[in-house]
Amino acid sequence: MSHLDPIADLIRACLPSEARPPAGSDDLFRIYAVLLQAKGEQVTDEDVHNAWTAWAQSTDDTHKSLVAFDELDAPTRALDAPYTSAIRTAARRLGHPTA
Repeated sequence: MSHLDPIADLIRACLPSEARPPAGSDDLFRIYAVLLQAKGEQVTDEDVHNAWTAWAQSTDDTHKSLVAFDELDAPTRALDAPYTSAIRTAARRLGHPTA
């Protein structure tokens, strides 16, 4: 366990109930914890997608969403929004409003 794990757990706890994180996503949430520390409330959906891409490439390098954020259709881009919101909420709770 590292210092990132409590932050990752907080981000996960800040997700809305309808969000469905992928199975085995502990490493993904650690990447989100790094985003929180680096960007705080300034994190964007594109940042979240890029973090997911880095993680997903190691789990399924054929996934159709392993493209730049602006190449995704609107419904797929919208899937990042709950995670962005959770990171921002966690950043506020931890006193990291900005990077």
